[in-house]
Amino acid sequence: MIFTEDDKNSIIEHGLTAEQIEEQLDNFRKGFSPLPIIKAASIGDGIIALSGKEIEKYIQYYDRNKGKKKIVKFVPASGAATRMFKELFEFVNEGKRGNGIDVLLKNLKSFAFYGELKQYLHPGDSDTNIICSIIKDGLEYGQLPKGLITFHKYGRSSRKAVEEHLVEGAMYASSNGISRIHFTVSPEHIKLFEELFEKKRKKYEKQFGIKYDISYSVQHPSTDMIAVDEANNPFRQKNGNILFRPAGHGALIRNLDAIDADIIFIKTVDNVTTDSLRDDTIRYKKALAGMMMKIQDKCFKMIKSARKNLCSIEEIATFIETELMIKLPKTYDMEYLMNILDRPIRICGMVKNEGEPGGGPFWAKNQDGTSSLQIAESSQIAKDKISLMKEATHFNPVDIICGTKRFDGSKYDLNKYIDQSTGFISSKTSDGKALKAQERPGLWNGAMSRWNTIFVDVPITTFSPVKVVQDLLRKEHLQ
Repeated sequence: MIFTEDDKNSIIEHGLTAEQIEEQLDNFRKGFSPLPIIKAASIGDGIIALSGKEIEKYIQYYDRNKGKKKIVKFVPASGAATRMFKELFEFVNEGKRGNGIDVLLKNLKSFAFYGELKQYLHPGDSDTNIICSIIKDGLEYGQLPKGLITFHKYGRSSRKAVEEHLVEGAMYASSNGISRIHFTVSPEHIKLFEELFEKKRKKYEKQFGIKYDISYSVQHPSTDMIAVDEANNPFRQKNGNILFRPAGHGALIRNLDAIDADIIFIKTVDNVTTDSLRDDTIRYKKALAGMMMKIQDKCFKMIKSARKNLCSIEEIATFIETELMIKLPKTYDMEYLMNILDRPIRICGMVKNEGEPGGGPFWAKNQDGTSSLQIAESSQIAKDKISLMKEATHFNPVDIICGTKRFDGSKYDLNKYIDQSTGFISSKTSDGKALKAQERPGLWNGAMSRWNTIFVDVPITTFSPVKVVQDLLRKEHLQ
């Protein structure tokens, strides 16, 4: 591909090289191979169902040992609320009126943000004016990230989505009186986040008797991907410049890699509930963290013992297959097993599938000869295996506990555990013209493909996402 001087400057400004752009273009031409899934994981076959005693045991282990650990709650919060208000924009801009508009207007006073909205409303306002006051002039929710939307009402006060993460962080992701929370945000919204936290910080610190250590990062421009037209040539904007697009949440593996912590809780910004329904969330978050710590401790001890020839190859292989949920090939040696033990680890909560969208848990073949547990999206599955999606009893609510430190205390380089062959290509538009966009391997999909992964059944009460604004009328969001 021949690039103009302007193209080359644009590539450099993004922190990319011409060689990297050629690789991206080659991915468009060749496409990505489907994930080689074997079957859906289920309880007893890849998904663990903890007993009440086991849950309490892991909670106690976590509470007893968390003081020795640095804990961080990692919240991807950069996404705009565009999808959340998509139907509202279609109503205002195109005159399309779906049932969701009627539901919203009928229940307007039930939304937690109504207290803020009513100052912009006037007697006799048309339905269009009311909706405009939510997404445009007024609350301007259509231009804000989802984390800054008011989700819940508590008497005369209310909380935005990110405030609920402050509450959660204090309740399960704190140690030694400090709750560390890291938000990935868009550059244009950092100031709004900072202003909100400075306004609310003292209130929650006093309520929970802790101090917050809040940090932010943005998706780095070097993770962006070039867009192409339908002929796989660089897509050019009206001014002639090539178009770069954010490469999806998989780009955040770089942000996660920069976190220095022993335990990292990952949870999406919209998956929060109210105080009255939070008990299961706290209980299972602690249990999964305790489970991760115990299994990680076993890995560390086994690595150290193997280095001193104090455990057999059979003992390690049994541990890998029964506790790390990895199916080994017929032949292997000690070095092969040690490479498996010495990886980052994640415990993923899985909820029973009740029709919500989300990646599912599957057994998949790996290039190293093993079969392991992976979170797969429908777009990653070959057409002749799409029926396996229907066999999945669970799906991924992005309830993940990570261990990213090695047995000697050093950090893993998370970039080494990405399966680069698991990217996505999707159809988009810009300036009314069709284009193809490329996403990096998803943060909890291909970006964590080579982690040691364990799936645990968790109750649906721990999952309360807000995908569209009407979801705020569900019982999980009404106090």
